[in-house]
Amino acid sequence: MARSEFILDPALLDIEKPIADINAIREYNPQRHEMEQLTAILYEDLDQHACAAYKAITEDEFWVRGHMPGMPLMPGVVMLEAVAQLSSYYTQKHDLLGAAMVGFGGVDEVRFRGVVTPGDNLIVLVKLEKARRGRMIVARFQGVVGTDLVLEGCLRGIPIPIEAVTRQLGAAKESTNS
Repeated sequence: MARSEFILDPALLDIEKPIADINAIREYNPQRHEMEQLTAILYEDLDQHACAAYKAITEDEFWVRGHMPGMPLMPGVVMLEAVAQLSSYYTQKHDLLGAAMVGFGGVDEVRFRGVVTPGDNLIVLVKLEKARRGRMIVARFQGVVGTDLVLEGCLRGIPIPIEAVTRQLGAAKESTNS
């Protein structure tokens, strides 16, 4: 894929100069510990609704030991989680959905075009195509390692009804204690 086809030119992104670190990401995203799939935010463009982040892939990732032994490959669903977390961060930071929490609503047209392994920096690029307040976001995304496109597709994000989930979890807890 030619660089002109990237959402943003990865060569313009500098992982040594992030605009937001993990603590800033935590202000908007609820994931913690092994579920945090972003290292830092690299770029935001409010006019284009485009953003970029990266995940430094280390030997300590929770999936390395088992996916696959002797040939650790980042699972596609974990790559998609990184995309979802960047989309959520941008959406929440700029209050585009008007929700307390953004959740995974689905993915379309996903293609895995390369592998991601320990030692790589997975650059995630997202461009919002639609933001319907209270309903959903739709974003095109790409994942890049070096100059290689490894992932692309379209993500949908939806508001998470926190009160309903809390009630459901409480009801489940009560039924197991009965």
